[in-house]
Amino acid sequence: MASSFSCGKFAAANLCKLLLISGLAIYLILTISLPNQLIYQKFPVSELFSFFRMHTQSPQSTSPTNLGHLAFGILGSEGGWHFRRNYVESWWRPNTTRGFVYLDAAPTGDLLPWSARSPAFRVSDNLTKLLEEVKAAEPMAVRIVHGIKELVRDVGEDGDGSVRWVVIGDDDSIFFVDNLVDVVAQYDHTKHYYIGAPSEFYMSNVWFSFNQGFGGAGIVLSYPLAKALANDMDNCLRRHAPYFITADIIIKACVGDIGVELSPENGLHQIDLRGDISGFLSSHTKSPLMSLHHLDNVESLFPKMERVEALRQLMKAAAADESRTLQQTVCHERQKQWTISVSWGYSAHVYERVMPRSHVRNPIESFSEWIHSTRPPPFYMFNTRMPTADPCEAPHLFFLDSITINHSSHGILTTYARAAPRLLDPCLWCAAHCPDFLTHIRVFSPATKRIGKDRCECCDVIAVNGTTADVKFRECGTSEIIA
Repeated sequence: MASSFSCGKFAAANLCKLLLISGLAIYLILTISLPNQLIYQKFPVSELFSFFRMHTQSPQSTSPTNLGHLAFGILGSEGGWHFRRNYVESWWRPNTTRGFVYLDAAPTGDLLPWSARSPAFRVSDNLTKLLEEVKAAEPMAVRIVHGIKELVRDVGEDGDGSVRWVVIGDDDSIFFVDNLVDVVAQYDHTKHYYIGAPSEFYMSNVWFSFNQGFGGAGIVLSYPLAKALANDMDNCLRRHAPYFITADIIIKACVGDIGVELSPENGLHQIDLRGDISGFLSSHTKSPLMSLHHLDNVESLFPKMERVEALRQLMKAAAADESRTLQQTVCHERQKQWTISVSWGYSAHVYERVMPRSHVRNPIESFSEWIHSTRPPPFYMFNTRMPTADPCEAPHLFFLDSITINHSSHGILTTYARAAPRLLDPCLWCAAHCPDFLTHIRVFSPATKRIGKDRCECCDVIAVNGTTADVKFRECGTSEIIA
């Protein structure tokens, strides 16, 4: 039987002629257009075609970025890990997430045997000689920055070369890894990228920099940039460690020396705030939630829940649908003159009058500044609404109570329970339809991951039965106005 690749008669002969003519034409084009040194070396045709393929292929890998392409370096201490490991274990996925926790000393006591739910640990390098040489202003900052070099080295030992992004965080940093993957996948991992976010507290940015990533929120480096930093690490520390007292600003300086600037992403949260941050979380930016930090320094995320239990409650929502977690959706019950704002997987607010989304998207200032001062506003890097006793402005507060995934209907039901009675007179606009009787808000949303990020979702109040209001999520109409 003749080979299917041989040139036969009739149509096959014409095809072979076409291939020969095309090949000759490409050879002539390459001979004319390639640099002289390549012509003088008299490359064989096979090598010229290899050269052509190499220089026309995209540098970006065609395989989608996934969690296996990210390597996490969590900087912590042996003493702190005894109580902070609950933070990391809430989001770490054993045998899936890659990376290490770097401790200042080998684990002891109840840390042994080492938990399989935690990242593998490494003891940070002994930097005594380097610290003496560079005369570091803050030795702890040097250990954190040097952790980038150690992480690049340690993940390089895997030998598979699949790391595309390096993520640096603290041992009280909470990451939402699916959202993180979705965001970094929008960047070309073969280029140099430094991704992070400024602090929420205005003065933190004044004291350090408006153009740096704050490390507790997470600093994300493309692997080529992380590798360049690792290669120059000791020299970088010599240049900057004597003058700066925080790791974040040293990293910014080292990255700047390579010629790279910050690519800001709003879903990374340093949480340089104090007190009750429910107002902040209930009006989250439309950006996907990627991290939360400083949870030791704020009240429990959910009322009447212990801190770790509250964190697990939020992570249950994230496990059901990270793409919607904390995303704010607003709808109205026109007959009753209600506005309902849902921060998916966290809270629901019911107002006794119709309000546009442009108003309720501003967080209620339930929190306070990271450091109190007598300076005038602004205190924060975003607009806020002050708490008020005005019944037309103060919401009825509900928090996540339960999550149910209905596989047959391909939907998710999240239920939000009233936190406490509002104890205010009714709003004038409320008339006979005040929502004081409501005890629960039920929200129906699709079980499918939300891909569209250009605008928020819309919702409808589909029923009010007894003490429960039902809300259903949907995509907004093309010209729909949420007002």
